[in-house]
Amino acid sequence: MEFAKSLSGHDKDQIYLIKEKDDKFVYLVNGTTKSLKAPKKKSLKHIQIIKNIPIEITEILSGTVTDLEVKRAVRLYERSIK
Repeated sequence: MEFAKSLSGHDKDQIYLIKEKDDKFVYLVNGTTKSLKAPKKKSLKHIQIIKNIPIEITEILSGTVTDLEVKRAVRLYERSIK
């Protein structure tokens, strides 16, 4: 799983988890406003993919992923970069 940072729009600088990717778009979730059932569709050119994710965050997202786990992982990542 990959994380992404929004570069434009009303959600600028928000961190998301990438649920799916295709040629032009990504589908983003954060566990609260954008759930796994209703991800945000955003253009690839409007996000920055985050490469270096701490191991403790990737461990949260192993196996079956729920909205609560996504929310915890996003929050933990935001704390780790501050």
